[in-house]
Amino acid sequence: MGALSAWELTLERHWEALWARVVGKEPIELLAALRRECDDHAVVCSERLVVVPNAYDVELDATVHDELTRRDSQVGQALTDSLARHADREGYAWAGPLTVRVVRSSNVPNGRYRVASRATAHVGAEAVADAPRDRQRR
Repeated sequence: MGALSAWELTLERHWEALWARVVGKEPIELLAALRRECDDHAVVCSERLVVVPNAYDVELDATVHDELTRRDSQVGQALTDSLARHADREGYAWAGPLTVRVVRSSNVPNGRYRVASRATAHVGAEAVADAPRDRQRR
């Protein structure tokens, strides 16, 4: 493991610890769910090419979402960065530009969060907002 990778892992652990102080243990579970969503939808195209979805929706329970936005957290960017590092470690290729959209929801199945993904060739604000979602219940 190179120095940059160790540095990235250290930053990720510090971010997870900070977020855990804000909302409890959910960040670690949420990061694991996001990575699992990526891994579960990986498509082996060839011996050297494994493609994963590039558009992720993270629905947070209203209470968790409100707490994070009240503290002006950049949770979407932090999740995107964490997922990008995960894909880099696994050698995945994105189906298009990576985006993680975090939204407030009052209807998540486990009362905390829901993660869903899809492959989108071009991700713009309109495409993310209007695209149909294949919900993965966690």
